[in-house]
Amino acid sequence: MIIMGLLKGINPLLTADILHILRSMGHGDKLCICDCNFPAAQVAKSTSKKHVILTVTLPEALDAICSVFPLDFFEEKQAVYMGPQEGVEMPPAGVEVVSLMEEVILKNCGGDATIGKMERFSFYEEAKSCFAVIQCLERRPYGNVILWKGCVGSDGLDLKP
Repeated sequence: MIIMGLLKGINPLLTADILHILRSMGHGDKLCICDCNFPAAQVAKSTSKKHVILTVTLPEALDAICSVFPLDFFEEKQAVYMGPQEGVEMPPAGVEVVSLMEEVILKNCGGDATIGKMERFSFYEEAKSCFAVIQCLERRPYGNVILWKGCVGSDGLDLKP
């Protein structure tokens, strides 16, 4: 089944607010996409003050966003996800959502994207330096990711060195 929005070729999850955020970002800016338990409103106070809520899972939100969002391949990592602090094991549901997140990013942005793990409290601090926060209804733990925005190359794909 094909879900149609009001624009051709644009995933209908990409609202006007989200498209405005993505277009307003420059290369090197970061975007936090987080789960429903993440302190998104609080973190957004440290960003551009932009906080948008999507009523879908993290993989669904990422699939829509990464369909139009170029990653920064001039950075060491193009994305980082939240991992547990030292001494805490990632729960099975967290492993599942991280695996799906990686799959979606690689599908949309190229199999050579580098996705790293960032300790929970370091992730909170990093998120405060993001351009905006998009919160989804993901309930699995550790369903949080930061993407670095890159440039669209002349071929219409993510610009790579």
